[in-house]
Amino acid sequence: MKALTGFSTNKNAYDAGLEAAKMAGKSKDAKLVFAYMSCDYKIKDVIKGIKQVYDCPVIGNTSFTGVIMPQGYIGGDKPFVGIMVISDPNMIVGVGFAERKAYQSARDAGEAATKHARIMTKMPYNDEPDVMYMAASPTEEEFFLKGVSRVVGRVPLFGGSAADNTITGNWKLYLDGKVTDEGVAVALIYMNGHFVNEFTGAYRETKDMGIITKVEGTRQLVTIDGVPAVKKYAKWRGMKPSELMGNALLSATITSPLGVKDRLGDLIAIRHPMFANDDYSMNIGANLAEGTTVIRMEATVDELISSVGETLKKLNSRLTKPAVCYHLVHCGGRRAGIDARIGEVYDEIKKNIGDIPFIMEFTFGEYGYVDDGRNTTGGLMLSFTAFTK
Repeated sequence: MKALTGFSTNKNAYDAGLEAAKMAGKSKDAKLVFAYMSCDYKIKDVIKGIKQVYDCPVIGNTSFTGVIMPQGYIGGDKPFVGIMVISDPNMIVGVGFAERKAYQSARDAGEAATKHARIMTKMPYNDEPDVMYMAASPTEEEFFLKGVSRVVGRVPLFGGSAADNTITGNWKLYLDGKVTDEGVAVALIYMNGHFVNEFTGAYRETKDMGIITKVEGTRQLVTIDGVPAVKKYAKWRGMKPSELMGNALLSATITSPLGVKDRLGDLIAIRHPMFANDDYSMNIGANLAEGTTVIRMEATVDELISSVGETLKKLNSRLTKPAVCYHLVHCGGRRAGIDARIGEVYDEIKKNIGDIPFIMEFTFGEYGYVDDGRNTTGGLMLSFTAFTK
């Protein structure tokens, strides 16, 4: 396996795609292009430019404010596109795409996209892929994933949710010429090499915790221990509820979100409070269940930055062969909290992987897994994947 990377900040969408692809360089064995770009571009034109160089699927989503490439942070006040091309003569890749509006449920959409990907691989039905990638809209990720799992079971997952720069729904996800703001794209990968995924929030647990006693729908946290959620959280933080209302809740919780433990305690999936409603309920960026415990988590901005290096160290310690590339999913909310210090994140990456090709995107939802556990989704998390020889 070999990986090639390229980027562009050209204002013209087609030229940006072509420029990024030419920078990466040609490969006759290219099997998949991960592409992350600005929501300001006309997406189809960027992909047309990329496909002038690569005759293989191009998959991905828009990224919050930028990407990090081997050359540094790319984006900011400029439009951007970053790509990583996976090349391997022995790799088999199948891809699928589904728009949410074409199906009765997100689960059905996930299932349809994955069935198409499975057929495309031409592999025996009982031969599971080694790993799967998913990009989705940041609304029903858990249900898209249920549909994916109907087809392939518990195949290890990585990927993230589409993002935009203003959190106003301008995000897009795509597969070649198919683009949507609500849907799912899937890649199933069979390979001779290996991979390792490290999925973490890298926050510290506090002693503040309570039982979720009421949820509206799947993502509106109404009460904790019978107390309105915003009031309970404000008490934990020593704040006034009025300081957390509306959009103020989102930024206030980047360094102190909520977390839910898996059944074995191996993973704390982070739940990011996004908006405080007038009734003191919270809109959350991922699904919740009544009768489970929610924990207040903590991390300083310094720790958000250093956690990138620490997570890469953990990832590298699990490798049995040298890494050939890294696919790094970093939450857009964490990136917002880090703000102007984003260059320090690049420094953490380079300290831990050197000159090995990588790409980092910034998402509104992160996907990964832990051994003996299920694939899952979270917010304010890191999902770092290494591919090896």
